[in-house]
Amino acid sequence: MQFSSPVGLLLVAIKPDKVADYEAVIAALQAALQKSTDPQRRASAQGWRVYKAAETDAKKNVLYVHAIAPTVSGADYRPSLLLDELLQGAPPELMARYRDAFAASPTKLSLTELAHMAVAPVPKD
Repeated sequence: MQFSSPVGLLLVAIKPDKVADYEAVIAALQAALQKSTDPQRRASAQGWRVYKAAETDAKKNVLYVHAIAPTVSGADYRPSLLLDELLQGAPPELMARYRDAFAASPTKLSLTELAHMAVAPVPKD
């Protein structure tokens, strides 16, 4: 999953009974990225934050927001792919629990800034 802009968001809905499985994968990915010596992987980790929403969606799924700013051109932000690469083949049971945790496919948003609210607007020509 690559982003085509300097800022990317990934919205992820996780089944309520699978939260621990999803969070275990995110923690494993975080640890693996910290140990990586690959410059692109380290750069990807620098701008990547994962947030857990206090609110749930309409179906009571737990929502996570992956905020990536800045994105790294050509970097793939799929946790499953990264874990498989960084752990030299992630444990199959970990990856199976990860796949089963999703309530729906993640939503990817490549964002371009429209306005910075602390700065006076620039007049349009």
